[in-house]
Amino acid sequence: MQRSFPTLRAAARWLLLAAVSAAAGFALGVTASRPAPLSQAAVIPTPPPAGQPAPGRGPGGSSLPGAAPPASQAELPPLVCLTFDDGPSRTTPAVLAALEEAEVPATFFVVANENNESYLPLIRQAAQAGCEIALHSASHRYSDIYRSADAFWEDIALLRQRIAPYVDDGEVRCLRFPGGSTNTVSRKYGGDALMGQLKEQAEEQGWRWVDWNVSAEDAAGKKLSAEEVCRNVTGGSAGLERCIVLMHDSATTGTTAEALPSIIRWYKEEGYTFCTVSQLYDALE
Repeated sequence: MQRSFPTLRAAARWLLLAAVSAAAGFALGVTASRPAPLSQAAVIPTPPPAGQPAPGRGPGGSSLPGAAPPASQAELPPLVCLTFDDGPSRTTPAVLAALEEAEVPATFFVVANENNESYLPLIRQAAQAGCEIALHSASHRYSDIYRSADAFWEDIALLRQRIAPYVDDGEVRCLRFPGGSTNTVSRKYGGDALMGQLKEQAEEQGWRWVDWNVSAEDAAGKKLSAEEVCRNVTGGSAGLERCIVLMHDSATTGTTAEALPSIIRWYKEEGYTFCTVSQLYDALE
């Protein structure tokens, strides 16, 4: 796996300033080994409605004042984090094979419920291959996890318990909220203030939460071909110097695994450096 990123520190600082990086935070059961919350962080939000610029960006995606890049952007490589939600599953071996063949890392935001219990050992395989394991949800049932802040962290505690046999808990540093940090479904169950409360609690306890700025759209309901998945990712990444790509590693997203070699090849041809989410964050510390 590719693990050396000599220019990542400078690139990540630009990513922070340019408001196109991952967000800080994540929480529950923090120990002394947990990283302290970042004092500031720019967020890659869930994509805004069509026609509206993302926060911190002007029309057409241009940087707003206060988000100035360094003097020489030519010295910084484009960066990409490949991320997968909802695994492990029967799709995971194909995803890992594609990553191994291309010698690139990824970050897996995992779940652990009755539907994927038999696949949990694949978490160990992914970690041993140089990929990052991060938290998503034990149940992924919005009605349960977003009833209250306590319900959310109880779900995270259960997830950590279930994956503990397969990954060093001290190495699990990141979280992705189901539906993203700006989801609206949580309002139905826990009220308008719930997501703000969860993000604040996460940051207070030193975990890191992250959204995305490129989506494969492979969990939107319609079954996509590998070609459509690839087109969504590469089309969404075109013109971006920094990408955090949302894909899914579930029983129903086999075509995402099929598309992965083409996706990776496109990023390599475009000159991107691959990194995990924590490698991006660690460069800031």
